[in-house]
Amino acid sequence: MKYDLKQVLIILTVTFTFTMLIVPIIKKISLHIGAVDRPNERRINKKDMPNLGGLAIFAGFLLGYILFCEQTVIMNSVLVGGFILIITGMIDSINSLKARYQFFAHLLSAFIVVFYGGLSLNVIDAFGYTINFGIFSYPITIFFIVGMINVINLIDGLDGLASGISSIFFLTIGIIAFIMNKIGGLDIALSFVMLGSTLGFLVHNFYPAKIYMGQSGSMFLGYIIAVIALLGFKNVTLTSFLVPILIMAIPIIDTFFAILRRIINKQSIASADKQHLHHQLLKMNFSHRTTVLIIYYIDALFAFASIVYVLKDAKLGIFLYVILLIIVIWFVVTTNIIINREKPKKNARK
Repeated sequence: MKYDLKQVLIILTVTFTFTMLIVPIIKKISLHIGAVDRPNERRINKKDMPNLGGLAIFAGFLLGYILFCEQTVIMNSVLVGGFILIITGMIDSINSLKARYQFFAHLLSAFIVVFYGGLSLNVIDAFGYTINFGIFSYPITIFFIVGMINVINLIDGLDGLASGISSIFFLTIGIIAFIMNKIGGLDIALSFVMLGSTLGFLVHNFYPAKIYMGQSGSMFLGYIIAVIALLGFKNVTLTSFLVPILIMAIPIIDTFFAILRRIINKQSIASADKQHLHHQLLKMNFSHRTTVLIIYYIDALFAFASIVYVLKDAKLGIFLYVILLIIVIWFVVTTNIIINREKPKKNARK
């Protein structure tokens, strides 16, 4: 099915309105069953916050699927995999699950999409080069899906941060597809459905947030972003598989350095800390809202570079990517993202 501007606006309006209206209901359910995010030394919130917001995003996605998407084997696999992640996230919101059980859910959802849905990354084109993965396409695809799930999970540390970055991704894919006149694929239908659903949730999630998306939301958003990226490359909506990766450059870079930091400090990569990119901006005395807006802005610049690369001038796009990456890496090496440069406080005399 090919969409025109009117149909796209209908998809956005319906999913946005439905999700926005259902969030207060989900909030009451979350508080009633005790699915709340309680304050601790690693949290920003000062009071218990309902954290079943991911259920509202998933509900918007389901409505969009029913009304605007065709039933296919791939779509069925996406639904099943997404449902597994939502259930896992809901359980974790009520009674915290160990990381290994969550990781198993990540793997299971990826396996379903790859082996039941038949979605895999066989070749990758990047800057004029082509790599054929052959028999390694399945493990690489599973690694990508699981990786993206965790990328969004780790960036979800401030009000509206994960939902805003995800919205920028969905919007960018939609813009590229619309200008290229390739708006008939499942990837584009899902992009617009998810854009409306995520923005509807963001109305309640932007600072000061009234509800968090929780594990259910961050895992599902990472999962659906990975699926859209794979579908976009398969449907030739995107000229290079690196395009969606570079749109998500900020959360991917933050995750990479978080893993590196924990390895250097001999900690488990599943452990939590307060050295992420957004924490560094907060330490520079930027407000909560300003910190989120700064990260939105940087992520939007990567999205703009992706649009330039695909639609206008590949060389100019690469130049913009390089400049942005240099700026981000400079920020990383001059802050505590990798190594904590803060001097330990001396013990006060008794």
